[in-house]
Amino acid sequence: MDKLQIDQQYLKDVLKRLLEMPSPSGMTDDVVRLACKELDALDIPYELTRRGAIRATLAGVNYSPRRAIAAHLDTLGAMVKNLKDNGRLRVVPIGYWSARFAEGAKCTIHCDDGKQIRGTILPMKASGHTYNEEIDTQPSAWSNLELRVDAVASDLDTLWEMGIRVGDFISIDPQPEFNENGFVNSRHIDDKAGVASVLAAAKAVKESGRTLPLDCHLLFTISEEVGVGASHILHGEVAEMISVDNGTIAPEQNTCEYGVTIAMQDSGGPFDRHLTKHLIDTCMKSSIEFSRDVFLYYRSDAAAALEAGNDIRTALVCFALDASHGYERTHMKSLDCVARLLGEYMLSDPIFGKDENVIGEIESFPLIDNSMLEQQSRQGRIKKRS
Repeated sequence: MDKLQIDQQYLKDVLKRLLEMPSPSGMTDDVVRLACKELDALDIPYELTRRGAIRATLAGVNYSPRRAIAAHLDTLGAMVKNLKDNGRLRVVPIGYWSARFAEGAKCTIHCDDGKQIRGTILPMKASGHTYNEEIDTQPSAWSNLELRVDAVASDLDTLWEMGIRVGDFISIDPQPEFNENGFVNSRHIDDKAGVASVLAAAKAVKESGRTLPLDCHLLFTISEEVGVGASHILHGEVAEMISVDNGTIAPEQNTCEYGVTIAMQDSGGPFDRHLTKHLIDTCMKSSIEFSRDVFLYYRSDAAAALEAGNDIRTALVCFALDASHGYERTHMKSLDCVARLLGEYMLSDPIFGKDENVIGEIESFPLIDNSMLEQQSRQGRIKKRS
């Protein structure tokens, strides 16, 4: 069987468009429309939840059990906390990111009336000519930041007249840069690189003309950065879900900078042993560069799905990311490997030929045994599409 070919230009173009679309958690309508437009172009049917998350479906021969692949469209951002007497704004983060990565950020204030006002987030002691060494001793904290508005505004009343209100969303400029050597620098690569990889994988699968053995949902969530994740978007017959997110490049981490990383555990505990082994075997079979890693301070869409009570097997597939939640960097080779693995996973045979992976009689509990899969397939335990 020919290996899947990922359209590199499509992957890069989609990533660029996603990065340029502001989408802090809570303000994701526009990026959802962009993702829906891509699904329309790929002729992949989808539906929207009440809140705007996307559930797309690639149909397979068997409609149950179903698979799912999840990536999140929302990013980090900020919000107006207070209008200050000096004509500047106090801000608080949307999502969890360090104030030191907010210092110097160019940004846009999104007002209720649709007006967009530019500005810069700065430490309150920003000038060495005024504060001397105090600019270095001032603690890095959100309480020590303020947003300088690019408008003639020196008092609170002027800010109010401009239409700025407490609770206005603030999007942070991504400043994407695509280098000829494959490196991509930008804010919000987490998780728009994951979304682009999912779409590129779906495109490759569609163009291959091959039939999926199982239905596969493509889930695009809108509030992962604030902990909600895939808790609200799954159908009951989904048996296994792969989250696609970032793998951190750092000392003591084993993430592959130019390949795909399969997480064995995050802060929520170990991922499903059977599913992760299936992904590892798929990488080896398809000659996809990969590594395994363990993350101590990390949670993904999968954790939220399990905490919501979904009885599913979960795994985490990662693209390489340096300086996560800061000035991020990845490489196109890593995104290619992620997309290839996702595509091969969609096309792979079921891990177990059983319609529900639950503990019943001990004889029916799944083991990593190919003979069991063959036996269950012969017994007709997989639900087929009529």
